[in-house]
Amino acid sequence: MSFTVAIVGRPNVGKSTLFNRLVGKRLALTDDLPGVTRDRRSGTASLGDLHFTIIDTAGLEDSDAKSLTGRMRRQTEQAVADADMALFLIDVRAGLTPLDRHFADWLRKQDTPVVLVANKCEGRVAAASLAEAFALGLGEPIPVSAEHGEGLSDLYDAVREQMPAEEGAAAEAAPDGPLQLAIVGRPNVGKSTLINRLVGEDRLLTGPEPGITRDAIAVEWRYRGRPLRLVDTAGMRRRSQVVERLEKLAVEDSLRAVQYAEVVVLVLDAADMLEKQDLAIARQVIEEGRALVIAANKWDAIKDKTDALKLLKDRVAASLTQAQGVALVTLSARTGQNLDKLLDAVFRTHETWNRRLGTPELNRWLATAVDSHPPPLVKGRRIKLRYMTQTKTRPPTFQLFGNQLDVLPEPYLRYLVNSMRERFDLPGVPVRVLLRKGTNPYAGREKKK
Repeated sequence: MSFTVAIVGRPNVGKSTLFNRLVGKRLALTDDLPGVTRDRRSGTASLGDLHFTIIDTAGLEDSDAKSLTGRMRRQTEQAVADADMALFLIDVRAGLTPLDRHFADWLRKQDTPVVLVANKCEGRVAAASLAEAFALGLGEPIPVSAEHGEGLSDLYDAVREQMPAEEGAAAEAAPDGPLQLAIVGRPNVGKSTLINRLVGEDRLLTGPEPGITRDAIAVEWRYRGRPLRLVDTAGMRRRSQVVERLEKLAVEDSLRAVQYAEVVVLVLDAADMLEKQDLAIARQVIEEGRALVIAANKWDAIKDKTDALKLLKDRVAASLTQAQGVALVTLSARTGQNLDKLLDAVFRTHETWNRRLGTPELNRWLATAVDSHPPPLVKGRRIKLRYMTQTKTRPPTFQLFGNQLDVLPEPYLRYLVNSMRERFDLPGVPVRVLLRKGTNPYAGREKKK
């Protein structure tokens, strides 16, 4: 493999921890003591279906070139020069330091593409801590926790975007790449039975006992000529009920499968559907930015199907406002009922998840939405929404520019998202809108033309 990624940053920001996370082994020593890493260390990294060479480097320090730390810095500089992209790590809990700013200035002058990674974002991190990172001039920071494996799906997207299509199996330009489809849910709802029915063989162990599946098992399969990678996962119970170490590891494996998936099918038991744990799993999928499809299994055992379906739709609409219009499919994995409808919903949702909207039509919609329902007044001044652009897909993510956006009410933002869903037909996928103060970066371009 020829694609190379270098991890750089000042000492003790978690470079070696991220390196170990990506190679899947404790190859690099880690410790709270800064400066443990001295030489460059390379390994074979796996991030979902992407495989590349990763390089761990010494902490960047500003010191005399002849000193030990100076020679270590030369090693790091060479690693950046040789790499196809660099991940610049900062410690979001410690905040920006003069050393972070110094080396961000240096990295901006290099030819190597740089992605800013805000490490140690486990738990709740104040938005101000992440916002501060924009001052480095390296774009939007990707929040991760190298220690806990959080945020890897966004890191996956960043690496895949830089990687040539022939290097990464999941690049958007490579239509032959398999669609990553994870099957999740509580124990004993029929996840393994569903995959066995799809592939037409007893590929996975099934039975009446809950918790048979422990590891996340991937099965390669084709549907109507389209390749898929089906991932069966361990049943996820409420966190308070998970006490055994083995089950904890199994649940962690299931969560990793969600992080690397493109579409996630949440399987419910139709006789006991959409419990609190089902909603918790659904929200986890949405927070990871994955496309969601809900499958109500064992539908053949339901007597009053009309009332049951209405109840399910009402619960989903009331409880999953972040993914309005999510696809609901009733099926029976045991008999094979409605499996085609499930896969049609998966491909439809995957297409929506990958959709990119043109900037002109996006701003025409924004002007109409604001005219129909203007933002509220704040201290006598109207909040002005100036401009919007889509910054990425998977899921659709947008930047909204204007003034006083820090006091834009959450209900008004929901209004904009729901209006956007309706106008551009974006049901069932997370839609992210990032608020940005400042002037329109495209202002004046038309006049120059």
